[in-house]
Amino acid sequence: MLFMNFLSEVKYRNESLYYFGLICFTFALLCLVLVRFNSTQVLGTSAWYKPFKFFLSTTIFVWSMAWYAYYLGKPTTIGWYSWILIALFTLENVYIVLQAARGLTSHFNISTPFYSMMWSVMALAAIGISVATAIVGISFFTNQFPDLPAGYLWGIRMGLIIFVIFSLEGMAMGARMSHTVGGTDGSFGIPVTNWSMRHGDLRIAHFFGMHALQILPLVGFYILKNTRGIVLVSVLYAVLVIATFVQALRGKPFIRQDFYKARSK
Repeated sequence: MLFMNFLSEVKYRNESLYYFGLICFTFALLCLVLVRFNSTQVLGTSAWYKPFKFFLSTTIFVWSMAWYAYYLGKPTTIGWYSWILIALFTLENVYIVLQAARGLTSHFNISTPFYSMMWSVMALAAIGISVATAIVGISFFTNQFPDLPAGYLWGIRMGLIIFVIFSLEGMAMGARMSHTVGGTDGSFGIPVTNWSMRHGDLRIAHFFGMHALQILPLVGFYILKNTRGIVLVSVLYAVLVIATFVQALRGKPFIRQDFYKARSK
């Protein structure tokens, strides 16, 4: 019931992003079905885990921004931002699905001129999403929101800052042409996420940094309802995410393989 109320409110706040998120959520579920019934693999795991993760992440992000951007009360700004998100995410996700269906990697794949071009296009799309979000995010600092609880407002503000920084952290992976440090992509990893348990993995900081956009506003609204508290927690959160980034750069796994196997017994 709570989820349905949330969806109803998202639709009211931003119909375009509501329907786009719904489409992505549907494809995420379809990819989960394909994980079970399709044997295609990429780098030693089901080819459909990656599109599942990207569709689900896209859903969470666009619904979050539909919710937050509504507070700005700027229909024109929200309109162009929404369609930028829809266009760029569609480009990325469609290519990821097509490559998965063929049993090929989408990221870091420059084995042909076309794949190289598409890798560059995807990288530019990801940067475009981050920059557009940063531009919209500035309005949360330059405008007043007297009707929003202080803790919640600062949760949104800090969440946006951390999101932009760690979404652009993806360029570190692009520069290396790999998300694994100290080994090759596709090594033994945590189920579903496939984060390496043998080597460093730059995707971990990327994940936790980007999802500050959901975590910090919720903490600010329900738990820490004051500015000082949520800013302090946000700084601590950012420090922890930076620590996972540094750990990955040192080639150290987030969770060691031997620890995971011991806990699984």
